[in-house]
Amino acid sequence: MTNSPQPEPAALLHIDWTRCDGRGLCTELLPELLARDEWGYPLARTGSAAGSAAERSDIAIPPALRGAAADAVALCPRQALKLTSR
Repeated sequence: MTNSPQPEPAALLHIDWTRCDGRGLCTELLPELLARDEWGYPLARTGSAAGSAAERSDIAIPPALRGAAADAVALCPRQALKLTSR
């Protein structure tokens, strides 16, 4: 019997909108996933702007971008970002 590796749980980048003040550092660190609105607040590049609050606040992070996402969390000046799993 062989043990197949367990898939990594999907990582999510959670944006706490009550803390975010639109400085945009996260959009510079994760340009593949985040764009800025006209006030500098991050927008997910996937999904729709009219999606649910969860779709706008919890963005799936591909494994290749987990390091950049961790950097964005660590460097957010307002501590508005958090990595979670599904």
